[in-house]
Amino acid sequence: MAALDRKLSQVYQQALQASGSHYRPALKAEQRGWIKGRDECWKASDSAQCMDTAYRSRIVALQAQYRLVEHSEAVRFICNNNPANEFVATFFQTEPETAIVERGDSVSLMYRQPAASGAKYQGRNESLWEHQGEALIRWGYQTPELQCIRN
Repeated sequence: MAALDRKLSQVYQQALQASGSHYRPALKAEQRGWIKGRDECWKASDSAQCMDTAYRSRIVALQAQYRLVEHSEAVRFICNNNPANEFVATFFQTEPETAIVERGDSVSLMYRQPAASGAKYQGRNESLWEHQGEALIRWGYQTPELQCIRN
C-alpha cells in the first residue's frame, strides 16, 4: 500500500504541473473528494482490496486525464452514418489500459476489459468495442448500441 501511495503522490504532482493554474483548484478539489472516498474503504468487506482498487483507479485516471503516459492520436468514429453522431477516442498505455472517449461535451474514462477479439473498454455507463476499424459504442445507461466506423 505504501508503494501505491508513493506512486499516486508522484503522479498527482505531475498532474498538478500539467494542469496549469486555471485548472489546479479543480484538480485539488477532485483529489480531496478522492481521499474522502478512499477513506470509506474501512467499511468494505475487503478493505485492502478496496484501497488497492481506489489507488490504482486514481493513478490511471490522472495519467490519462493529464496525458502523463504514452497515448494514441485522437481516433474519430462516425456512428450510424451520421456525421453529427461523432465520438473521439484517445487510448492510453496505463495499467490497466484506458481510453478517454468524448461525445460533444460528455467525456468518459473507460478501462480495457478482456475480449475474445478487438479491444473492449468500459466506463461508468458507456462502452466501446473496436474491431478492425469498426466499433460498437453504448453511450448512457441501457441505451442502444451505435454502429460506428473510423473516420
